Amino acid sequence: MLGGLVRSELADELHRANLGGAGEGSRREGRGVQVERVELGPQHALFIHLTLVPYIPASGEIKTKPTQHSAKELRSIGIQPDILICRADRALPPDERRKIALFTNVPERAVISAVDVDNIYKIPELLHDQSLDEIVAQRFGLELPPADLGDWRAVVDASQSQDGEATIGVVGKYVDLSDAYLSLNESLRHAGIHTLTRVTVRYIDSERLETEGTALLKGLDAILVPGGFGRRGIEGKIAAVRYAREQGVPYLGICLGMQVAVIELARHLAGLTEAHSTEFNPATPDPVIALITEWQQSDGSVLQRSGREDLGGTMRLGGQPCRLVPDSLARRLYGKELIIERHRHRYEFNNRYRPVLEGHGMRISGWSADGRLVEIVELPDHPWFLGCQFHPEFTSTPRDGHPLFSGFIRAARGFRERRLGEAVSA
Repeated sequence: MLGGLVRSELADELHRANLGGAGEGSRREGRGVQVERVELGPQHALFIHLTLVPYIPASGEIKTKPTQHSAKELRSIGIQPDILICRADRALPPDERRKIALFTNVPERAVISAVDVDNIYKIPELLHDQSLDEIVAQRFGLELPPADLGDWRAVVDASQSQDGEATIGVVGKYVDLSDAYLSLNESLRHAGIHTLTRVTVRYIDSERLETEGTALLKGLDAILVPGGFGRRGIEGKIAAVRYAREQGVPYLGICLGMQVAVIELARHLAGLTEAHSTEFNPATPDPVIALITEWQQSDGSVLQRSGREDLGGTMRLGGQPCRLVPDSLARRLYGKELIIERHRHRYEFNNRYRPVLEGHGMRISGWSADGRLVEIVELPDHPWFLGCQFHPEFTSTPRDGHPLFSGFIRAARGFRERRLGEAVSA
């Protein structure tokens, strides 16, 4: 009996590993998914298969064979798709839809045409118009009210009705990698939708700023320094902060972007000319950013770290509560005292430098729930200057946007209007 119990538990663990993607190849993982459906019952599991239906211009034909073949491969490991979502650059003709249904054993109604659109936020309504949501609800026996896509329609309408524009300079070192700042790009796009602003993102290599100077920043309506790791390009990011501060250009610093802002303020406002982060210069005499060894989590537990552990295991990760100071820019933007934002970093503001930096104009407007870790810094004498230790791009959505990004884009739009107005009057 003990041997049988061990074998049963081992089988369960292997099954869970397959579902988690730890199996050896997609076929093994697929069998784990099929077993899950058997265990849950067909009324509690649904297979949706996304396929490509290519169009061949030379012959003027839509080719359904790849979809038929992939559905056949799934059936060979015990998975029968319930719904097919067919990606194509044009709508599926009725004849091709019937052919796919016939050769894949999927109801014709459940063969969904996912045609390319000019605005990704049109996709929910496109799928709704083909009853995808209704098919899923019926399969699970859910009695739901009619879908209300008013919010999505508002997003689409706003994205096509923008009456202003702003050019945002993103200063980083991964600018040659198109997906490196994907979440950030989408958050700026969301903010453009909510402020009716056409947002253009201009990427600036922070290493080029070190060699070519801040002339690269001219013509921008706002500057954003995102998160990152490593010392390469750090001085260029600090130069971008100084330019934004001295020229009155709206500035948003995220994670490392907040830290380089603190370094810049310490060097050029507080006179700590060798101020730095111990991440980049462990021997700096003024470590305004340093490795904090202990902090309290949102559940009250205390985590500890040192500089000797594996980097990934010593990060401050996930959603953490933050208290905003009254009458601050951050408090006005969020409209409430307590917020929760997601973190992904190791180094923190060194509270030993709080008095000197506050004495030179910096304001700390956000604190961790236990009051020990700095979350947000601002410059009250600047038109719009804010650095946050967390990552607001992780919680921005097209329907709701994010208050920091929306405020940032409004500030950029206002700066652009003043800049162009001054140029005309001159």
